[in-house]
Amino acid sequence: MPNASVQAVGERLVRRDELVYADVDASPDTVVEQPLTIWERLYSNGVLRKVLILFCLAAIWEAYSLHMDNSLLFPRFTATVAAFWDALTNGSLLTQVGNSVRVLLIGYAAGLILATMLVVLAMMSRIGNDLLETLTSMFNPLPAIALLPLALIWFGLGTASLVFVLVHSVLWAVALNTHSGFQGVSSTLRMVGRNYGLTGFGYISKILIPAAFPSILTGLKIGWAFAWRTLIAAELVFGVSSGSGGLGWFIYENKNELNISYVFAGLFTVIIIGLAVENVIFRNIEARTVRKWGMQS
Repeated sequence: MPNASVQAVGERLVRRDELVYADVDASPDTVVEQPLTIWERLYSNGVLRKVLILFCLAAIWEAYSLHMDNSLLFPRFTATVAAFWDALTNGSLLTQVGNSVRVLLIGYAAGLILATMLVVLAMMSRIGNDLLETLTSMFNPLPAIALLPLALIWFGLGTASLVFVLVHSVLWAVALNTHSGFQGVSSTLRMVGRNYGLTGFGYISKILIPAAFPSILTGLKIGWAFAWRTLIAAELVFGVSSGSGGLGWFIYENKNELNISYVFAGLFTVIIIGLAVENVIFRNIEARTVRKWGMQS
C-alpha cells in the first residue's frame, strides 16, 4: 500500500517525482523536542497569569491613591486590606457576609425552580413556549432595582422583599438560556435518543441536558451575577433585614460613618466572593461537564 513518499513496485521502492520531499536529519544527535523554559512554563499557568494581573491592579490602585493623597475619597490599597482584615477578625464582616449569602441562596434556588418549571412547560406545548417567550420579553429588560418599591409595599421590610427581587434577577436569565439551549439541540441527537427508545426523563437527562448544558451553565453564571449585584444594591436600600444586616448594609453603614477604607473593604469582599464563585464553583462544574465531554476547548 503506498504511503506519502514512496510506492512499492515489486521488491523495490520507487521515488514519486510528483511529491515534494523534505530532508530530515535522522542522526542520533537530532533534537526532536525541546523542553520549555521557566518563563514559558510560568506563562502557561492560568492561575499565575491572573495573580499577576491582580498584583498589577493592586499596584496601580496604591500608586493612584498615593498620587491623590486623600484617604476620604480614595484610600490606599494597604489601608483597605488592613480594614478588611480588621472587619474579618472581629467577626462583623463574616456575620454580614453570612446573612447575605443565606438570602442569596434562597432567592437563587427559588429562581432556578421557577425557571425549570417555565422551561418544562415551554418544551411540552406551544402555549408554554409562547408564554415563556412573552414573559421573557416583558420582564427580562426590567431591572430588579425598579421592583424595590413594589417589594416594600407587598412584602414589607424583610427577607421576603429581598428574595422577591432576587427571583426576578435569576428567573429570566436562566430560563432564557436554558430554553435556547434546548432549542439548539440538533435533530440528529434527538433522533438518536428516540432510536434508543428514550422518553420522558431519560430522554431529557441523557440527550437534551448534556447537549444544552453549555447554554444552561451560561444561564446559571448570568443568573448568579445578576442576583449577587442585585442583593448588594437591595441591601443598600433595605438596610437591616429581620434584625440582621448584610454586606450591602455594612458598606452603607460605614459610608455614613465616613469609614471609607471599610467601604472599600466591603466592595473588596464583594469582588473576592465573585471571583471565588466564578473560578472555584463554576470553573469546576465546567471542567467536569462541558470540557470533559469535549464541548469546549
